[in-house]
Amino acid sequence: MIAENILAKYNNKISSIGLALVQNEQGLSLTDGELSIMADFRDMLPRLRQSNLQNEMLVKAARIKGEAMPQKLIDATAGFGEDSLILAAAGFQVELYEFDEVIAALLADALERATQIPELKEIVSRMTLRCEDSIVAMKNLSYHPDIVLLDPMFPARSKSALIKKKFQLLQKLESPCSSEQELLYAAKAAEPRRIVVKRPLKGPFLAEIKPSYSLTGKAIRYDCFSFG
Repeated sequence: MIAENILAKYNNKISSIGLALVQNEQGLSLTDGELSIMADFRDMLPRLRQSNLQNEMLVKAARIKGEAMPQKLIDATAGFGEDSLILAAAGFQVELYEFDEVIAALLADALERATQIPELKEIVSRMTLRCEDSIVAMKNLSYHPDIVLLDPMFPARSKSALIKKKFQLLQKLESPCSSEQELLYAAKAAEPRRIVVKRPLKGPFLAEIKPSYSLTGKAIRYDCFSFG
């Protein structure tokens, strides 16, 4: 649970854009007075079954074949942490970076609540959240991660008007990535064995740099850069 003085600090910061953080027995949520959004992993439980994880395209894109688990992965654009949760459930050790402190607070709240859910407790134990600028952090790591995941924010893919409106709450806090080249170069500076970039199916390559190969689904494409 977030301390009252920190909650007040965040609300002072975001009140000018018509947003507020609200904390109650359900958890921490972000609201504009009409819509609310919170990070919550419970709805993802069906996707975390082992029979489903092996078919997740993200897991296929990230896992380095022939290498023992856990493989160390950095999620450089964590958001609400759904992708990191899937990867942690698949056995990866995940370090999550989220630059915006309000989004990081919502994610931290979700991680804390997940430790009280038996099906999620072990999974989130493999997730470490950093409220930092990943571009700076990846240039100064004390180790080389196996994989770096990049998911620069792009418009909501769901056809649901409600989902799109909720996504707009986050866009008020964190705009789509405007430094794509810097983000990709910082990921390369971390010297991973693979970089995985999540993109819309028909979206352009990140920073217009062609990957080694891509895995494509119905709406999402994973562009993979391999470095041996």
